[in-house]
Amino acid sequence: MFFDWYDAAAQDAPTTARLLEVLNRAEHVVIVEASPDEVDVADRARTVVTGAEIADLARRLAIVDGGTGDRCRCAGRPTIMVYDSDGEQIACWTLHHQTGLRSVGAFDADLRDGPALTEWLAERGLTGSRDAQAELAAQRAESERRRMRWVHAAPPGLSDAAEDVARLPGREASPDRAPDAEDRLAALTRHHYPEGIERARALLAWAGTAARESTGGLMWYDLTVQRQLLAEHPDHVIAALVAQTPSPAQLDGAAQLFGSVEWTKEHGRGLPEPLRSTIVEHIRASGTDPMRFRLRHGYYGAEGEAP
Repeated sequence: MFFDWYDAAAQDAPTTARLLEVLNRAEHVVIVEASPDEVDVADRARTVVTGAEIADLARRLAIVDGGTGDRCRCAGRPTIMVYDSDGEQIACWTLHHQTGLRSVGAFDADLRDGPALTEWLAERGLTGSRDAQAELAAQRAESERRRMRWVHAAPPGLSDAAEDVARLPGREASPDRAPDAEDRLAALTRHHYPEGIERARALLAWAGTAARESTGGLMWYDLTVQRQLLAEHPDHVIAALVAQTPSPAQLDGAAQLFGSVEWTKEHGRGLPEPLRSTIVEHIRASGTDPMRFRLRHGYYGAEGEAP
């Protein structure tokens, strides 16, 4: 049954020829900076394409024949509505992530030149795609800066191994490569820092870099450090923070670790004195919003504490 459906869908695959066949019948094309269910909203930017500009649009809409074999879950925008000489709508397409086109066939299809279409639309007042691309580029740049901050914060001797871990693209990483890189990092950490308390100090300071990132959340490379700390004997981790005055970065790392689900599930939320007081004072003085939130909700042994 599935293969019958797939064969039928494959025969309905999107192609540039099919797209051109529709546009060759077009009298005008309306493009609205909105998803299909919002095209009638009055304040949505729109443009009407007629005459020779339809052929120009057709060149910008050229797609990779065959499609992606999949359909994006988002509604897509802008919406491209094609009308014939009788005023009948003969097609309704949507752009997806400024790189793909839907509704030419059974599947979405990649644009051959997404940036060219983005600029063509912007020249006609539809800047949403260009703005979205600029925002995505800024996010990618910040993601790369964050990744490099983590690599540069690695304890002495671990930078190359850290780069190997951080180079892997997170969820898209090959499942057989990611553990190898993480295992190499853990082995190198034990080699350079064979004493447990010293190793915990180094890892806590490194873990602290994630706590101050404005984008929030832990990246896959942050989690490799957290997993190393969770694998340490808890007495070593506590001693690393008590035997000598911890640095602010180490306290940030401790707040991150002691607030994690994995730590509290295994060891509870309580902390021994004087560590408890040290962390509470650190959070009150300079803690991040997530740290203060956890403090208010009973983490770090500070049940009912005000921020």
